[in-house]
Amino acid sequence: MSELTTPVRNAQASAGSPWWRLLVKTWKRKSTPAVNISFIVLAVIVGLVVFANLVSPLDPNAINLRHRLQPPPWLSEAGSWEYPLGTDATGRDIFTRILYGGRISLLIGFVSTMIGMVVGTFLGVISGYVRGWADQFIMYLVDVQLSLPFILLAVAVALVLGRSLAVLIGIAALSTWPYYTRVVRGTVLSLRGREFFLAAWALGGSHWHIMTTHLLPNLLSPVFVLVTLNLNRIILLESGLSFLGIGVQPPTPSWGNMINEGRDYLNSAWWLAAMPGIALAILTVAIGTVGDWLRDVTDVVTQ
Repeated sequence: MSELTTPVRNAQASAGSPWWRLLVKTWKRKSTPAVNISFIVLAVIVGLVVFANLVSPLDPNAINLRHRLQPPPWLSEAGSWEYPLGTDATGRDIFTRILYGGRISLLIGFVSTMIGMVVGTFLGVISGYVRGWADQFIMYLVDVQLSLPFILLAVAVALVLGRSLAVLIGIAALSTWPYYTRVVRGTVLSLRGREFFLAAWALGGSHWHIMTTHLLPNLLSPVFVLVTLNLNRIILLESGLSFLGIGVQPPTPSWGNMINEGRDYLNSAWWLAAMPGIALAILTVAIGTVGDWLRDVTDVVTQ
């Protein structure tokens, strides 16, 4: 039965470790200062937004007009350390709103990415394994999806179905599944000609057994890399939709709508738009760096 073992399972057996331990070992060997810093930044950001209510005792939607448009205290003596990043036009604490806005962005990004991953991977496996009319139909849907101007499609869907959080998650998930389907389909097609697949087929393995035992383990690396890359893209998409007014609706904080609210004060209170913009840039750069590193080392992990 050794000839039926997939390359990934062989690698795991030879190393005596599951795939995630191989990934950790590869990280120790191949990591760079930029990657290490990115991991730390991600851990800090996730910790801050998850425990936002413990980090900041203030209400993100509490209005205090007496403290409106206060600058950060490290920028001007007119500021107060009670509001470390200043306040907006209604006196709300920008730091607190960034924390809660990051929670919304990560929630939408994570849930949408998982939905897109499950749907796209399932359709990719079916397309590459079954072939025939199913393959043609699924790839036709992929081509149609990728050919549409997605921002216009998202605006139309939001106007028809509303601007709730569930609709926004659905829109974001809709934008990701074709990428998983294409990559997974191509990987499955390349695996169909490998010895372990042909041997399992010749010995009468069921379709379910072949897909779950011999195909899915080989899909972990490319899918995992796509998750990090698509998470970055969805966070930017959510921020863009919120900036346009069709994403997260005020007073619920989102980095996109905070930037939108601050654009009218760029000359007098630039920190309103700059602070959430900097937070968004730091998060996306960190995720992008980790994603690029995973893409570079994924072949090493699976060998």
